[in-house]
This record gives sequence, C-alpha cells and structure tokens, in this order.
Amino acid sequence: MRIIFMGTPDFAVHSLRTLVESGYNIVAVVTMPDKPMGRHQDVLSQSAVKQYAVAQGIPVLQPERLKDEAFLEELRSYRADLQIVVAFRMLPEVVWAMPPKGTFNLHAALLPQYRGAAPINWAIINGDKQTGITTFFLDHDIDTGVVIHRQSVPIYEEDDAEAVHDRLMVLGAELVKQTVDDIQDDNIRPIPQSELTLNEPLRPAPKIFKETCEIQWARHSVRSAYNFVRGLSPYPAAWTTLGGKQLKVFKTAMQPETHDAVPGTMDTDGRTFLRFACTDGWLNVLDLQLAGKKRMPVADFLRGYNPNRQ
Repeated sequence: MRIIFMGTPDFAVHSLRTLVESGYNIVAVVTMPDKPMGRHQDVLSQSAVKQYAVAQGIPVLQPERLKDEAFLEELRSYRADLQIVVAFRMLPEVVWAMPPKGTFNLHAALLPQYRGAAPINWAIINGDKQTGITTFFLDHDIDTGVVIHRQSVPIYEEDDAEAVHDRLMVLGAELVKQTVDDIQDDNIRPIPQSELTLNEPLRPAPKIFKETCEIQWARHSVRSAYNFVRGLSPYPAAWTTLGGKQLKVFKTAMQPETHDAVPGTMDTDGRTFLRFACTDGWLNVLDLQLAGKKRMPVADFLRGYNPNRQ
C-alpha cells in the first residue's frame, strides 16, 4: 500500500518513524514550508518531519497553498492508496479525497471531545483526569469525521502539557500503525461521532494565543490556577506581570486557605517562596522566567531579584 504522510512537528515524527521502521511504503511526505529564522530572517528552519524524511531519503513536498495545481499534480503523481495526517493543517477536499482508501488523521483527544488545535492543553486546563487519542477519516469539517480507533490515556495530578504530549505521541504512533494495518486488511468499522456516548457536554480546543495565556487571578480558584499553569507548560506558558514585566510560570503548588488578599496579590519572603492570591488560597510559584532572564527555580530567582524592592 502506497502511503503519503503529512505532518510538521516532533509529535508527527514519532508516527512517521514507526511506520518507516516497520517497513511501510511511505512514498512521500508533505510538510510546512521552511520558516525564515534569525535576526535578519536569513536562515531557513526545516520542520522536524522534513528533517527526518530527508535523512530517510523520502521525497518531501512543501506547498505554500494546498489548492495550488502544481502541488496537486505532484501529489497525484505518487498514486497514494492512503494518506495519513498527524499535526498538520486543515486539508481541502481535493486533497483528502484523493486516495482511494481515504485520508485519516491522528487527534490527541477522545473525539468528539476537544475538536480543535490545542486538545492537550485544554484537557489539562479543564482539570480532566483522562484524555486519549483518536484516528478518524477526514471530511468537510474540522475533527468531525467517522472514528476508526480510540484509546483512553490518564492525566495524572502532576502532569503538565509536555508530559501528556509525550505520552500521546508514543501511544499515537502505535495507534496509527494499527489503523494502517486494519485499513489494509479491510478490518475497520468506522463509527460516526454522533453515535459515541458522552458523559459531559462537548468541550472545544481552540488555538491558544498569547492573551489566552494570561492568568486572570480573579477568575481562578487555587485548583483552576494550578491546572491552567500546567496545561500551558512548558509552551506557550502561562504568564502574569511582576514589577511591570512579564513573568512566565511553569510549575506551581497549591496552598488552599482563607485570606483577605485581593486576587493577584503577590506575597514573598524574598528568599524561599513567591505566591499569588487566588479566590480561595495561594498559588506558590516553583519554576518561573522573568522577561529577559532564563527559566529557574523560585529560590534561585529570589536570590537575584527581590520583588519587594520593585
């Protein structure tokens, strides 16, 4: 079976590597165009998927526009039976409908929950104890196609977005492999998402922007602030302000207690702890980064910066 793989970041590389090392026939890879980097934008950065594909001698396609006729003609020339999408971009119908066995996507959530660009982040932010991975066939709308396979994955109390990402990346690669095998053997029974039982209302997973990441202290209990921080750690990172500068927060600890402080009030002994008031207690910051500085533990940060003097 001739397969075209589409993806961009490290999350996708694990699935691609698993397929290549298992002997599947990956005839081409589609990924994002190289990005200009550096002060003068004169250095081109290749996606993680491209770097791996080039190292394996797999042809790489990098279209600016997915409806460009030259790209579509080149895509057709590979005569793919199946296309696989892992962490790429929304495909037009002319692309996803091209191969006879269809195009399936790996999504880092238990669809139909958390349709959208940031399912891992939002599951943790919302305090979920479980997430998962889903393979499904693409159709006209985002993340709505019929489900091929789903697998549940726990979210532990101390997990941040990176830990869940890495867990889903490994398990997702195996689910992609299983899905390819079942499609090849005509051993699938796709299920419409409308038929999947849900125990709670649907939650979206929209793209996250810088303003999304600001900690709105007045809206947060200690628990929700703790989940918010770990759901955005280490990237793009939750942030607040300290001394007029942006302070990224990567790791925290909860300290529930009654207090009279206004939410967002900072408190510190200048040596060992730095905490912010929430609606029902304090959130202790354990790992942080002030604008212009490197990331560090709070004790190291306070040795060189006393917020009480600002």
